[in-house]
Amino acid sequence: MRGIRKTFGPTIALGRVDLEVLPGEVHALVGENGAGKSTLMKVLSGAHAPDAGEMSFDGQVYQPRHPLDARARGVGMIYQELSIAPHLTVEENIVLGMEPRKGPFVDRKMMRARALEALAHFDHPEIRPEVKAGKLSVSAQQLVEIGRSLAMGCKLLVFDEPTSSLAQKDIERLFQLIDRLKGQGISIIYISHFLEEVKRLASRLTVLRDGSVVGTRDVATTAPEEIVSMMVGRDVEDLYPRSERTPGDALLEISGLAGQKKPADASMTLRRGEVVGIAGLIGSGRTEFLRALFGLDAVKSGSVKISGAAGGEHSKPRKRWKQGVGMLSENRKEEGLALNLSIADNVTLPCLDRFGKVGTVFPSRQKQATARWIERLGIKCQGPAQAIGALSGGNQQKAAFARLLEYDVDVLLLDEPTRGIDIAAKARIYEAINEVVTDAKRPRAVVIISSYLPELFGVCDRIAVMSQGRLTRAVAVEKLTPHDVMLVATGKAVDLP
Repeated sequence: MRGIRKTFGPTIALGRVDLEVLPGEVHALVGENGAGKSTLMKVLSGAHAPDAGEMSFDGQVYQPRHPLDARARGVGMIYQELSIAPHLTVEENIVLGMEPRKGPFVDRKMMRARALEALAHFDHPEIRPEVKAGKLSVSAQQLVEIGRSLAMGCKLLVFDEPTSSLAQKDIERLFQLIDRLKGQGISIIYISHFLEEVKRLASRLTVLRDGSVVGTRDVATTAPEEIVSMMVGRDVEDLYPRSERTPGDALLEISGLAGQKKPADASMTLRRGEVVGIAGLIGSGRTEFLRALFGLDAVKSGSVKISGAAGGEHSKPRKRWKQGVGMLSENRKEEGLALNLSIADNVTLPCLDRFGKVGTVFPSRQKQATARWIERLGIKCQGPAQAIGALSGGNQQKAAFARLLEYDVDVLLLDEPTRGIDIAAKARIYEAINEVVTDAKRPRAVVIISSYLPELFGVCDRIAVMSQGRLTRAVAVEKLTPHDVMLVATGKAVDLP
């Protein structure tokens, strides 16, 4: 791709972008949300026509008219949001749009043969051609989508955040598949917010910022801090900032907390001025633990004490807010934000009584308060009055985090706070977490759930592990290894220090 330019009205989405991918290379494409990655890939896939520039593929001029044309030329897209037809079978999905025909009818025998040939790449005999795609797991559906591109004979596959909805074992299987495809001479463009994934898979990376290429680097010789600096346009000394922390009095004491289904048994003490992480596999009961603690789910037994006062097993979220406990949901779009309301409304929602008298709310006061958080957290927006649904995922998450800070809670319960957001937004949330627990006047305390172990080890002071609904005691991070955590998470008996 040479000199690719794309504008939408007065907005320059891409300004003369160059990108080169070699045969059999895994090439990572990284950048903040809004940097131009998706637009560039839509030009590559034929979804957008470039305003200027030229492309060549496999030595030939490449000008796809639409995505099916791009696939026919050898370029396949594997999007974060899968484009599977759940009511169709696996084989029907694989040949979708290019069904083999015998006269006016679909050639079922040939369709089965093409599907089996595509599935042979994966070594997953449980994915049978005749099964309805909607009955498969998310990871298996992803393989079907990859199979569709391979059945077309694609020589270049684009993976756009492919691990965001996968469990750890499925992620490793995907990585092994990418390694095999690379060995077969297939080129890969890999888009990810996880630098560890980039390090694991790619030989080179290209950084986009504000619609332009900042640079292309060899992955093996480029430090993560340099990559982040290229993305955000400033030096980033440490992705996981950690000022000196001195844990104080207990803010939160949980004993034998059990929900209707999960958690089965969870006990933990959280002290002022510390971050405690909760690791565990998907479905282990981590989210249910926070929901029960915050009053979103019913509690069967156990006790919760906040700042030494009994909080009650069956407290509701409204009471938890008043007790100084705030929660950030893992599902920001359906549960964490009111997408049709403004940024100011979302940030101030739990404490509207502060912005008026006798049931009235003054929008000017809401906007004034919200403007401070927009500046402090670096929320990219048109202003406090903009609809929060119009923001990128990272900026939505920063606004949701600002809600906890505006209410000024003592305990922050964060469930997957950086899922699906870019590295620059993650870095700002990590900075904010460090700031609230080291505040000289009133240090807060944070509980953070994350499926991303480098995040937990980088941000937290102690880590507890949830396995089959039971929470281990929290152990200092310097006494743990990621291997220890995964063994406990998978139910292995491990003597924690």
